[in-house]
Amino acid sequence: MTAQPPLLYGIPFSQPVRAVMWLLLYKRMPFRMVPISPGSKSDGGSRSPAYLEKNPGGTIPTLEEPDTGLVLGEAHAILCYLSNRHGWDDVYPADPGQRARVDWYLHYHHRNVREASVGLVAPKIRKDLNIPEVIQQAARSGFARALRALDTGWLAGSSWLAGDRLSLADFAAYVEIGQLQPEFTNLFDFEPYPNVRRWLARMKQVDAHDDAHAVLAALGDISAEAPSMEAIKDANVRGLAVVKQRVAGFA
Repeated sequence: MTAQPPLLYGIPFSQPVRAVMWLLLYKRMPFRMVPISPGSKSDGGSRSPAYLEKNPGGTIPTLEEPDTGLVLGEAHAILCYLSNRHGWDDVYPADPGQRARVDWYLHYHHRNVREASVGLVAPKIRKDLNIPEVIQQAARSGFARALRALDTGWLAGSSWLAGDRLSLADFAAYVEIGQLQPEFTNLFDFEPYPNVRRWLARMKQVDAHDDAHAVLAALGDISAEAPSMEAIKDANVRGLAVVKQRVAGFA
């Protein structure tokens, strides 16, 4: 019996979804995207009863394996699970010490680098969230501190975040940091962070980067004017089409 490909619920514009999506593309593992609109209670939304049965937290992404029945939420848990299940030691080292360095960053990420989405991206694309300015400012400050830590610490003596090779830490970090580059949303000035800039350039050379980030290329610069919901929808449609085409080539 032919194994059924896993299902990945979410949309390409979501940063955590994009991390899992990119890893699967990088490892050339067939999968199927199931579009889920974040925050929506309607059918196909992350707050719909059907989706909440799978992921009670109502977040994206969610991974579902039809063959095993496994359903798993939270991007970092999914990244680690996939690597454990399929023996992807190249991105999640088997050595406990090296793996711990990857885990270190994955745990650090949430209230630090992840603040890029809260303070810079969400206010542009999710006006409905009404994020108070004080929260936005705190998030922007937190993100800047995190970038300084990456620039003067993790990346000061290493090409990659968790050592001398690409790892899950880099995938998780780039989807947040990389989205702000001039060729994408253009929402942050990276000039003061030379080591981060060098790392960003390396990450652009990682296989499937362009496919995973087609959604951002389609949306373009949003620094001067917030995109319409129609523009965001169209960008997600483009991103899904590119991913589907790439996965079709794995057969």
